[in-house]
Parts: sequence; structure tokens; C-alpha cells
Amino acid sequence: MERRKWFPDIEPLFKLLSYENVPPYLKGALRNSIAAFIKVSPLLKDAIWNYLEQYDLPVVTAPLGRHPATQIYDMRFELNEVEARRESYPSTISFLKLINALIAEERNISDKGRRFMGIFKFVYEDVFGPFPQRAYTDPQEKWELALACLEHFRMVLSMYDINDDDIYASVNTSAPSSIERQLPLLELLKDFMGGKVAFRNIMNIILVGVDSIINERTTQTYGILLEKTVHLSLEIFILVMEKDLALADVFRPLYQPLDVVLAKNPRQIIALLEFIRYDYLPQIQQCSIKIMGILSSRIVGLVPLLLEADVGKTVIEDYAACLEFRFDDFQVIEDTKDDVGVLILQLLVDNICRPAPNIAHLLLRFDVNGSIERTTLKPKSHYSCLKVILDNLEKVTKPDINALLHEFSFQLLYELCLDPLTCVPVMDLLSTKKYQFFSKHVGTIGVTPLPKRNTNQSLRISMLHERAWLLKMLALALHLSDVSSPVYREACVAILYHTFGQCADNFQSTSLVHSCDASTGIANRNKVLDLLEVLQFRCPDTSVKYPQLLSNLGVESKIEEILRNSATCELGGVYYYSERGDRLIDLDAFHGKLLQISQELNSQLSEPEKSELRESFHHLLKWAWRYNKNLEEQAAQLHMLTGWSQIVEVAVSRRMSLLDDRSQLLFELLDASLGATTSPDCSVKMAYVLTNVSLTCMAKLRDERFICPAGADSDVVTCLDIISSKQLPNAACNSLLFKLVTSILRNESSETLRRRQYALLLSYFQYCRSIVDSDVPPSVLRILLLEEQEADDDDFTLQKVLKEHNELAQANFSIIRKEAQAIVDLVTKDAVHGSEAGKAISFYVLDALISIDHEKYFLNQLQSRGILRSCRSDITNYLSKDSSFTSESSQRFCTVDAQFSLLLRISHQYGKHGSQILLSMGVLQNLSSCNLMGVQKKGNSRAISNTIKERAGEIDKNKSLIAPVLRIVTSFTSLVDSADFLEVKNKIVREIVDFAKQHQSVFSSILRENVSGANLFTLERLSLVVSILSKVWAYEENEECSYIQDLFALMHSLFSLDFGSLNFMQSPNMIENQKSEFVAFGLCFSLVSYLYVLATKKNMRFQVSNDYNNDQQQPTLQMVSDLLNSITLALERVAEEKYMLLNKVRDLNELSRKEVDEIIKLCMKQDCISPNDNIRKRRYIAMIDLSCMAGNRDQLITLLLQIAECAITILLVHFQDEACTKDLSPFSDELLPVLERLEHFNEDKVGRSLKLFHRSVSTLKEMTIRNMTV
Repeated sequence: MERRKWFPDIEPLFKLLSYENVPPYLKGALRNSIAAFIKVSPLLKDAIWNYLEQYDLPVVTAPLGRHPATQIYDMRFELNEVEARRESYPSTISFLKLINALIAEERNISDKGRRFMGIFKFVYEDVFGPFPQRAYTDPQEKWELALACLEHFRMVLSMYDINDDDIYASVNTSAPSSIERQLPLLELLKDFMGGKVAFRNIMNIILVGVDSIINERTTQTYGILLEKTVHLSLEIFILVMEKDLALADVFRPLYQPLDVVLAKNPRQIIALLEFIRYDYLPQIQQCSIKIMGILSSRIVGLVPLLLEADVGKTVIEDYAACLEFRFDDFQVIEDTKDDVGVLILQLLVDNICRPAPNIAHLLLRFDVNGSIERTTLKPKSHYSCLKVILDNLEKVTKPDINALLHEFSFQLLYELCLDPLTCVPVMDLLSTKKYQFFSKHVGTIGVTPLPKRNTNQSLRISMLHERAWLLKMLALALHLSDVSSPVYREACVAILYHTFGQCADNFQSTSLVHSCDASTGIANRNKVLDLLEVLQFRCPDTSVKYPQLLSNLGVESKIEEILRNSATCELGGVYYYSERGDRLIDLDAFHGKLLQISQELNSQLSEPEKSELRESFHHLLKWAWRYNKNLEEQAAQLHMLTGWSQIVEVAVSRRMSLLDDRSQLLFELLDASLGATTSPDCSVKMAYVLTNVSLTCMAKLRDERFICPAGADSDVVTCLDIISSKQLPNAACNSLLFKLVTSILRNESSETLRRRQYALLLSYFQYCRSIVDSDVPPSVLRILLLEEQEADDDDFTLQKVLKEHNELAQANFSIIRKEAQAIVDLVTKDAVHGSEAGKAISFYVLDALISIDHEKYFLNQLQSRGILRSCRSDITNYLSKDSSFTSESSQRFCTVDAQFSLLLRISHQYGKHGSQILLSMGVLQNLSSCNLMGVQKKGNSRAISNTIKERAGEIDKNKSLIAPVLRIVTSFTSLVDSADFLEVKNKIVREIVDFAKQHQSVFSSILRENVSGANLFTLERLSLVVSILSKVWAYEENEECSYIQDLFALMHSLFSLDFGSLNFMQSPNMIENQKSEFVAFGLCFSLVSYLYVLATKKNMRFQVSNDYNNDQQQPTLQMVSDLLNSITLALERVAEEKYMLLNKVRDLNELSRKEVDEIIKLCMKQDCISPNDNIRKRRYIAMIDLSCMAGNRDQLITLLLQIAECAITILLVHFQDEACTKDLSPFSDELLPVLERLEHFNEDKVGRSLKLFHRSVSTLKEMTIRNMTV
């Protein structure tokens, strides 16, 4: 306000401007004086415009390219007739400066410069066009004139923007052409894209050459002006190339993109790029680098062009010198956009993925004339940007000044290692002993405390990113390195040693240990945990708090709408993307939006309110600045955590063999990552990354438990290794579970995070259940342990391990129960209201909770919340309707499968009580009403499978749902009380029979499957159906729906198989064959159990052999005898196989590596070993596999004995019935040899007591002999 009163009237300064007899130098002085008043106030600026139009010489305009017909005294006349004769141009120069200053202060640019078109035409045609041909008394005026014109062009290009309507309107020939319709920006772009006057004049300035300009800069008085002219020229080129592509498609072929125009004469491109070595003004170097970036993205053959012009080496050295100078600089550069070093590094990063050879390959001295991927990099002998970068990263000096350069340098090396073309040369270079991927910096810059936020937040952000790229590069090196190469192996060991503080003894080199200890002074410290501590800090809040005035005026909603719009400034938003890719608020654009709101409200506000509104907007701008900084810090923190997670996960998953004390290391990582997720400073995104790390560590911990035996002093393995491998102590497991529960119940969470946490919880439970391999039964372990303990008195027994296992299970239950209410609430909420993926894993978590529930506590919790009834309803709804073949239906299938798993777990965990609960809920009735036939039809639909192959997976899923339904129904058969069958129809039996009748078509189709050659899936379904029918169908008297003939037919086909000849060890797929064999014998057991019920409970008597006159198949004693004979042969075979397997386990330490590998190959476990694994690990895996096979044989023996007992009982019933004995004489002759073989069974070989079994065999044998005698 005070400055406005200094000069109350400036009108006199204008009155002399229009007179012809006033000297040009006086007019120039007057205009320069007037220009000083422009920034005093907007009102004074408007007054200057008015006075200028009233008093100053006019600028008479005509259509572009033409001149007025009549001659008048205006600026054109004064320039061409007055000043040109004097060869001095002070009036024109001052006029252009005044106009430029006025236009620069304009805030209303909605007309896109149309009102200044006359001025632009004057500058373009009359001033700048002929300026090189004019004579000048003072050469300085030439460059002042050019500088004023270029400043005007720069403003035109930077202030205004155009849209598609403006472009198409400019080429619309039907519309009348007038100067008012033309846009300065479009006309200037057309000039450059057509290679016309302005382009040629500016290009001629550039073509003088950098060396000549440097010379004139230091020897001529106009040198500074020439320097500014070159700078503006380069800026104009950049501005044109930012806009020309939008016009190129419309204006072709008359006008072309600027890079095409430049490429017509390679000298033009070279002249632009050579200004990288102009070190008097860094802004010129910046412009040259930016032009290089634009041209490299557009011109594929830029590198060949430079090589053909023989300037490749010069460009390489110029860029290297510029980068080296920046590294050596001691001045802190506040704005990173003005940092020459950052621009060069960004140029290199941006070009890595472009077609080869590209600028990055050239500047880093790859073989651009040959094969990039076969280049041998020699930074010692070849001066380039790569040498400068490596030398500075090796020292990492001046971190407060060069932190940003170090950050982008590590990013560049990471991207080079990631790119398939540059990967091998760069990895070969960095793996050498001199560099070793700069892993030594993990213990220095990696764990150095961060600067305080209020001291130097920009440095804090840069240091976080710097560490992130270093860690990501080290992770990539660990992932890609070929450890069979000594150089790469040593580099990997160095990375692990510097990062984790240790490595395996056989890989640890003395020089590595001493170098590390000498540099850090601390030996064997796990830097990974220190890095995680550096990361654990709370980022400041980025939410905005609006002043009360904005809420009162209703402006708050408008500002929120502006901030919600994610568009960038170019698209009308307020955001821009930083060089790191962060979306930040553009303060100028945001300020412009706030000014628009202010102008809309000004008429409604009083002066105090206007002042308060300005203060509120100032407060918002300060918040936006803080928001940008805080958001950058959040992104940097998450970036470093991502790098941390990568190196941990890669080391754990791929390079554990190079580490020692692995279980302890995994526990430390698990404990630290879980502990970090419980911290209030940990955001949801960070918790997600940390949980993923925990998942990887837990998975590897399980692998360590079963693949890597404890100790490495000997090549000998023992059975103790199976139960005493590296297992975390119970206290450690309890600590992990406690932290995991706390993490799940954290206040700030998301469904995506909880899904990962639920997966981790499930993995933890699996780990705890796997203390003893479930496939190795205790009976086999006892046999082996007993022999070992006889030879070596070891107090470590199976009972001790099982006791610890039970204690851990009880402790897990206690920890979960303390927070049971909150956990069950959270999990059931996700199970009911979450996404399909969230629902599925939530039900699996409930399944896991039930599996550890020994007190029916969680069962009561689920019942009280109605989750079981919800499962029942969901399953019924899914099975009752036709499912569409979509991704949603596939996800829904996973949820239903998890719900089935929960219901089955309840029936399995709680036995009859659990089945009774499910039955009382109406699960069986609901399943009876489902359309299982529809599922079966989908599975058998030939039309669907033939026409839409993509649906095959969905069809298989629908078919697979039949098995869980049958398993649940099978669980209900455990409730059948045989004592009630003869008195009254049992309600449970009635419901199961009704279910079988309701789904007769499904049952019948399964029963009629061909047993011979059936796969495991078919056998399992068949076994379930037969198991159900064998329990209940004997009591069904209604013949309308009968499965009797199907069951009898199945008996005839199955009992006639020669089980004794099925030697699974000769099968190509041994694991599949083992399972199929076990299911097949289980099917035999169900069928013979059905015959047992018919013979004992229903008093049904079988014929000795088939009646060929009867069309219907009936069970016969001959069929039972055939089964008994096959079972006898199978028992002999399986017992012998078990004996051989146990002997192989005992002799395993005597076998050669080749023999052990053959065992592993036979067991199909080749993926569990690598060529580098020693003989002890191979023997351990072979021992596990052989023990599992022996356990399978042991379980099969139990099942075979049960089948034999049922068959013997059936035969005894018939031999004890006098009505049947008269026909048994020939049959007895065939049966006796079978019984004699059973009688000679050895308990030691079978592994169990056979007294009762032998008693039954002896009784049947006596009756058989008696019958033969009769």
C-alpha cells in the first residue's frame, strides 16, 4: 500500500513515447523506467497497459505473413525506418522488455494469448525474423534484441496450453482466417515443426558451436548476453518438444515433430548435445541433458548417428567430466531439478530399457559396435560415467551433499543388473573382489542413524532411498549369481557376511572376516536386524485440518474435491510425479485453484474475512508443502522396507546353504519382523511387507526341520535325526505365536493384511504339528530307535519328543485362548463379510483353531456366533444352483471348499459329538436337498468339455465337491448304534438312507466306475460311497431303490484281483501307487464289512459258488475265499517289503552316493536335493522316505489284517451253520492251504500281536478239516 503512494501519477512517462522526434534512446529509458512500476501492484499494472495503449506507438497488425497497405508511424516504422538507419535499437529493445514484463504478470490466460497476437506477429516477423541480417553499431544490442524476442517466445510456450479443439480449429479451412482467431503458441510451433524462420535463427545461434561461444563468453563484452541467448534457445527447444507430438498427427506431412526436423541435419543434433561441456552456466548443461533425454527417447538410431559423426568418445568423456565435477562439488543443491548429476543419472536409468545400442550403453562404455551382453567392462582403463559412479560409490564421501547422487547411482546399478542385456557384464564387474556389489556399505551407510526430520528431511528421504536401492541390488545379486563360479560364490558369501553377520564355516574366508572386523570393529553382528530398527519410525500424519472459516464458507468440500482428483497438472489436476515416481501436489497449480476459489468468494466477503481467507489459503499451501515432504518420506520408508524384505527373502529362500546356524537365524528374523508389525509406528503397508517376510521365514523353517539334519561332523545319519532335527524350543514358538496374535489384533489393519497374517498363522500351526513327520508312524520310529539305543545308550527318546510336542500344543491353545474372543470375532467377521479370498482363508483359520481345541472351547464360540449354520446355508445354496463359469464362481468354490473343511474338521476333532452337532443342525437334510446330480452332470458333460476347454478346471472343481459331501455323510455313519437296528429303525440310518436314495444317480454312476486302472480320485469317491452303503444299506428293506446289485458286482470285480502281485516298488509313480493301493484295500474292507453285516446281523447265507442260471449276481463263499487268498498273498508281500525297507534304513550309512540317489529318485524326491548337497543330507532324505514307505506298509498290514478277520468271521458263520456245511466239502479243500499260510504268519515280521487272529484262523482251520473229513 505504501509503495503505491510513492509515484501517484506515472502518466507523464508515457506522453513522449508517440513522438517521432523523441530520440529512441530516450524512449528506451522511459520504457525501462515504466517497467519498474509493473510489480508494484496489479492496479498499477493495469494502468500501465491503459497508458501504453493510449500513448505509446501502436503495433499495427495484418494477417500473418502480410504487411499493412498504408504506412503509419508505429513500432514497425520506428524499427525499420528510424532505428535500422541508426543501426541502434534501444526503443525496440525497451518496448519488447516492457511488453514481456507486462505479459509475465498477466493472470488471465483464458484467451491463450489471442489478444497479444499482434505483438507476437511484430516480434516474430519484424524483430526476430530479420535480426541476423541487421547491422548493429553495438554488437551487444544484437543479443539484447535476440534475448528479448526469445524471452517472448519462451513465455508463449510456457504460459499457454492448447487442446484438441484449438488444434483442429487451426486446420479448419471452412472457418474464416483472421488474426483474432490465431494463437501465438500454434504459430510458433508450426514454425519449429516446419523448420522456418524462428527455428533457423535459433538453430544458427546454436550452430556457432560450444567452443566458439565459450571463447566469446570470455573475450567479448556481449558474452554474458550470448550465454543467456543460448540458454533461452535451449529452453525453447525443450518447450517445443514437450508440445510438438500433440500437433504432429494433425499437421503431418507439412509439419513434423522437432526431432524429425533436427535429424535432417545431424550437425544440429550434435550442436545441441555438445553444450554438456559448457560449464560456465549449469543451466545450459541441464538443458543439453534434457534435450539428450528427449532425443534418446525418440530417435532410435541416435547412438549410431553420434558414432558416424565421430563424436561418440567426446560425448562419453564430456558427460563423465560433468558428472565427476558434480560429485566433487561442495555446494548443496536445493532443487533436485537443477542438479546436473541427478539429470545425468536419470538419463542413464531411463535409457537402460530402450532398444540397443542406446545412450546408456554409450555413456557407460558398453560395446555399442558389437554385442552389448558380451561386453567386458573396464572402468579402470576407460573413462566414462561408469568409472565415475563406481569410484564414488566405493568411497561414498560427502553424504550430506551427494546423497541424491548415491541414491540414483545405486538405482542405476540395480537397473543394469536387472536388464537382460547389461546384466551379465555388470554382474561380472560388480562381483569382483574390489566391489562385491558394495556389500561393505551395509555395515556403514546402511545402519547409520537417519538425520532428524526437522533438521534435513530431504537428506533423510534420500538416505532411505539410497539404502533401499543398495539392498535391492544385493538381493538381486544373491538371486542371479551362479554360486558354482568361485568369484560369484565369494561375492555371495561377502553379501551374506556383511548383511547377516555370518556364513557357513566352509565358505568363510579369513580375509573376509578380518576385513569386516577391521572396517566395523564389530564381528558377527546381524545387520539385517539393525536395518529393521532404522526403519521403525512413525511417519507424520498427512491428513489436512481445515480452518474454521473454510468450513463456514463451504469451501472445504471444494478443496477436498480438488485433492481427490488424481489428475496431473497437464490434465487439469493439482498433482505431478516426482523423479522417484511419487505423486505430489504441485504448489503452483494448487495455488491457482485456491485463487480461483478466492475470486469467486471475494464479492461475498468483508475485508477482514478476505484477509482471514488469504491466511487460510496460506495455511493450506504450507500444509501442501509438508504433505509432499511427508509423503516422500513415507514412500522412502516403504521403499527401504521393500529392499530389506527382498534381501531377506532371497537369502532365506535361495542362499541358506551358505549360512550357518540357520534355525536360529530364521527365528531371529521371524521374531524381529513380527515384533515390528506389532509396533504402533508400523503402517498397514509396512505390516503387509513384514508379514510376507515372516511367511517366507516360516516356510523355510519348516523346510529346515525336515530337509537339513542337525550337525555336520559326520556323514552318518541316524533315526534320531528324524525326530531331533533343528526344532525351535517351545518358548521360542510361544513367543512367535504371541507376537503373531498381537499383530493380527492390531488396531490399524486391512483385509489384505489379515489374509497374509492368517496364512502365517496356518503355517505356524503346520510347523508345530510337524515336530514328528506325520508320514512316519511312531511304531516304525520305535523299532528303529530301540535298535539304536541298544547300541548307543541315548536318553533322547521318542516319548520325550512327543511329550514336548503335547506341551507345545497345550501352550499354543492357552495363548490363543487368552485372546479367543477378539480373534474369533475378527476371523468370523472376515468369514462372513469379507471378500471371497478373505472368506476362504478365514474358514481355514477356524479349521485350524478347531484342530488345537482340546476343550470344545472354540466349538462353543462358533456355535454361539452361528458360523456353523452360516456354513451349512452357504454350502446348500452353492450346491443347489447352477454355478456359472466365471472367476467369481472359482473364488466362491474355494470358499465352499474351506467351509466343507471346517465341518469335516469338527466331525473329526470331536468324534461322535461333533457329528451329532452337525446332524442336529440339519446338515444331512440340507445335503439331501442339494442338486449333486447337477454337479455330476457338469462333470460328465461332453458338450461342455468339447466346446469350451477353458471350463475344464471349473468342471473338475464341481466334481471334486462330491467327495467332501460324501465325507461328511460318512462321518454321520459313526453315529449308527448297531444295538438299535433290530428293534426300531434308527433315525440316523433313516436319514442316511434317504440321502442315498435322493442321490441315487450319483451313487450309481460312482459304483459303476471301472475299478481296474481307476485313478486315485475315482477310488476315493468309490470308497466313500461303499463305506456309506456298507454301514446302512443292510437295513434297507425297500427294493425300489437298491444298490445291492451294484455292490455285489463291485465285489466280484474287486475280489477277483490278484493283490499279491501288485508290487508297488516297480511302479513308475510310486507315491500315487501307494495311495491308490491303500484306498483299494480300504474299499475291500468296506465291501467285506457289508458282507459281515449281512452274514452276522441279517443272518444271510451265501452260496458256495455262482448260480449261472440266475441273472442277478450274489455274494459267494468262493468270492470271500478268493479275497482271503489275495489278502494272504498281499500280507506276505507287504510284510516282506516292510522288512526290506527297515533293513535298508539300517544299512543306509553303508550305501554309496549313487545308491542313495537311486533311492531318492525312486521316491520322486529329486527336487529336495541339489548337486552341491553332501552325502549326509542325501542319506537323511533317503531315510525319511524309506521310513515313510515303511510306515505306509505298516498301516497297510493293519488294514489287511482287518479284512482277513472279517473274511474269516464270514466263513466261520457259514461253517458253524449246519444247513450250510453239507455243501462245503469241495470248498474246504481249496480254503485249507490259505488258512495254513495265515497260520504261519510271523509276529516279528508283521510287527504286532497275532494271538487273536491266529485263534480265529485255527478255529476255522479245524472246522474246515472236519468238514473235509465229513
